[in-house]
Amino acid sequence: MLKIHKLFFRSFLAIFLVTIFTITFVVYFWAKNLYLEDTKLNLSQNMDSLLILLKQSDLDHIQEIIKDLGAKLNLRVSVIDQNGNVIAESENLELTENHLYREEIINANKYGQASSVRFSKSLQKELLYVAKKFEIDNKIYFIRMSAFTDKIFDNFKKLIFEIFIYILFFLLISFFISYLLSLKIKKEMDLILNFLINLTKNRVQLNLKSSFTFEFFKIAKLLNKVAHKLSKQDQIKAKHTAKLKLANRQKDEIISSLSHEFKNPIAIISGYSQTLIENENLTQDIKLKFLNKIHSNSIKLSQIIDKLRLSLRLQEKKQDLIKTKINLYNLVENCASDLKIKYKNREINITKNEVFIDADETLFSIVISNIIENALKYSSNNIDIKIEKNYLSITDYGIGISKEDLEQIDKKFYRASSNDWNNSLGLGLFIVKSILRLHNFELEIISTVNKGSTFRIHY
Repeated sequence: MLKIHKLFFRSFLAIFLVTIFTITFVVYFWAKNLYLEDTKLNLSQNMDSLLILLKQSDLDHIQEIIKDLGAKLNLRVSVIDQNGNVIAESENLELTENHLYREEIINANKYGQASSVRFSKSLQKELLYVAKKFEIDNKIYFIRMSAFTDKIFDNFKKLIFEIFIYILFFLLISFFISYLLSLKIKKEMDLILNFLINLTKNRVQLNLKSSFTFEFFKIAKLLNKVAHKLSKQDQIKAKHTAKLKLANRQKDEIISSLSHEFKNPIAIISGYSQTLIENENLTQDIKLKFLNKIHSNSIKLSQIIDKLRLSLRLQEKKQDLIKTKINLYNLVENCASDLKIKYKNREINITKNEVFIDADETLFSIVISNIIENALKYSSNNIDIKIEKNYLSITDYGIGISKEDLEQIDKKFYRASSNDWNNSLGLGLFIVKSILRLHNFELEIISTVNKGSTFRIHY
């Protein structure tokens, strides 16, 4: 398969050769006819001058006149009577034949003047003959002049050669310019080809520039658009792949978290149940203690399941919101009292302030309980709770949360890995944030590592 510049070169060469031969052929016949017509005109003018001389001279001396005139004009001159006999000839009179049926004589007899190109047997050369009819003393004669065509064609060939040289020079210049254009086109095509090769190998942001012609400019512009779209698609694909990897990693973390959260209560329930079954000699107090442990861990399992179900409803926005006017202080006091049963030796200080808000009491109690329990888990000091007109703040003085964890802590299933801070299943703060968003409330977290954290709810 040929490259474009070679194809262009061969095509132009073929067009060049066909053009030069066609032009030469056309010019040849056009110039030949033009030259013959010019020669006929000259011969006709010479014959008019000769006729004037003949009408003033004696026909007895016509041979000498014709002979002398033919030598001076370097032409063959003949005078023929109406019977076709040659009565005067500038060449050899003895070799001449009867000319009555010669083409130029026949037509001159009909039309007054005629011409023909034919081969002369007497001179063994091709000549252009021009014959003209005239009268002297009421007798019809024909004067005929002829020029050797080799002389005509010698001059004509010189003209044709000059025309050919000019045409050839013009075509060679055109060919050279076209060749340069073909090289430029090849260069542009190579740039486009390399661009496409690089695009298939590596879809980074590529840029193709071309200002050779408007068509190449448009091609470059369209290819740049294609490259840009492919690059964006690759970026989207890379982001999607990253999201899939993250989702897979989170899935593994979720399975691990669920396994961990369910394993402890199930192990406790299983262990105490097995002990009760296998050991019949246990006292009533120990049996009751074991049954309480089984009961509390089954409640814990139920709470874990409820928390998962709630997170799914919140994520899918299927959780209904039933707002009522609630006393925030009473709600916080109730949540704190419930948690004091679990954390008996801890103090929860609540600044009493009667504030009423419109909220779903059940959901909002989950929010307050989650934040207070996190504060109790990850600090050993007292917990301070302030209720203000526009916000509720819960402050602990524990291990705190790092800046990196703060950016991710409210995401579903995220569990902080540093400073022993653990967001349980990674659902607690996700549920808190989702419930607050449902209420159009905001959560602000201010934390310093090893100093503590403040969770502020703006309502």
